[in-house]
Amino acid sequence: MFKYVKHLNYPVNIKKKDLRMAKNLLTQFGGSNGELAASLRYFSQKFTMPDERGKSLLNDIATEELGHCEMICTMVHQLIKDATVEELKEAGLAGVYTEHGKGIYPTDSNGVPFTVTYFAVTGDVIADLYEDMAAEQKARAVYENLINLTNDEDVLGVLLFLRQREVVHFNRFKELKDYYEKKGY
Repeated sequence: MFKYVKHLNYPVNIKKKDLRMAKNLLTQFGGSNGELAASLRYFSQKFTMPDERGKSLLNDIATEELGHCEMICTMVHQLIKDATVEELKEAGLAGVYTEHGKGIYPTDSNGVPFTVTYFAVTGDVIADLYEDMAAEQKARAVYENLINLTNDEDVLGVLLFLRQREVVHFNRFKELKDYYEKKGY
């Protein structure tokens, strides 16, 4: 069961338009290393965890990742909401605008739509946890690249928060993997 709390984990209040950054940020919503893939990966994997500890951790992080999707989508919306059609074209978003207007659609920054092939579910507890740790490291690396692409403090604050959550998730998955390895899984 999920309970929706109607506020973001970190406040998003971007004041300046930046369509190129919005386009780049889309990758953390619908890209291979993005939040949507992470959420669905962990939610799917939780069912084969051998005990409540594993199921609970994967469900908790899956739910948090959905919150991160909401943050990324809020950022993209705030970065493009006042853009003209000409500005969207100049930023390479004409195709997105054609299909979705200013709606948020899960793609990567190159416009490749989200696919479930972005995540693995093997049913092997240890293999899946290694997959999860790798996913968190890749997401952290993408956030660091995004941080390098902006100097907007309103954007940077959110990106730094999200990057740090990837580090925390990696550590939690590693703790669980180590625990299960000691138990002989």
